[in-house]
Amino acid sequence: MRVGDVLPELTIPVTRTLIVSGAIASRDYQDVHHDAVAAQEKGSPDIFMNILTTNGLVGRYITDHFGSGAVLRKVAIRLGAPNYPGDTMVLTGSVQEVDGDTATVKVVGANGIGKHVTGTVTVTVPVPGRAWGGASGGASAGGAE
Repeated sequence: MRVGDVLPELTIPVTRTLIVSGAIASRDYQDVHHDAVAAQEKGSPDIFMNILTTNGLVGRYITDHFGSGAVLRKVAIRLGAPNYPGDTMVLTGSVQEVDGDTATVKVVGANGIGKHVTGTVTVTVPVPGRAWGGASGGASAGGAE
């Protein structure tokens, strides 16, 4: 990991199923995330993705890149343009800071109408062969993958 490293893009088709299942999985039963008529009555052209689903997709983007041993230390995101069914969100990222085995990555997720999500993720990536402390402060065994 080096400052300036660019992560490969991750393209995510925004389907009705993704929006509804993400809302259900995060126990967000607001009708604007599953009922198109209710969403339209509230001024939206269709249902739209909730922030918890977006947060999960941002986390997936980081762990897909840094590996299953990566630990998300902080996710700080802000929503912008809604993710509607039929659109595509493209996540991009770049390493902004590195401190030992911890990096801060700037993340942007854009769709057809603008930036859906912007923010930063702080992630710790274990170094092979070296033990390191987990989120609870306990030691985790390092080693070859």
